[in-house]
Amino acid sequence: MKRLLTFTAIIEGATGVVLIVMPIVVVRLLLGAEISGASIALGRVAGAALFALGVACWLARYDSQSCAARGLVSGMFLYNFCAAVILGAAGIGSGFIGIALWPAVVLHAAMAIWCVACLRRSSINVMD
Repeated sequence: MKRLLTFTAIIEGATGVVLIVMPIVVVRLLLGAEISGASIALGRVAGAALFALGVACWLARYDSQSCAARGLVSGMFLYNFCAAVILGAAGIGSGFIGIALWPAVVLHAAMAIWCVACLRRSSINVMD
């Protein structure tokens, strides 16, 4: 679980910082669309949330067997699963496709699977 939390911290923390600083670029890369006005502020709020998740994962990486860490990984599973579904649906249903969309969908799906694998291993260890 330590590797998952470390990798998640780096990826989500960096994505959060980029969203805070340049939400227009992230939306263009993911969806090939432009945003303006209130959408920029909302993108920055999403960036702050991702940065906070990254910090939480970074701080939990050395305590990966605690209930709190399992709770964090459970939350990260939900986030990654939903992100993969929402971004995938945007690409299929709305035609908003940027250069980074499908790699992001695959990354989020893989991260969701990794979260499940870590949670299953963690629950087996708790039962021992």
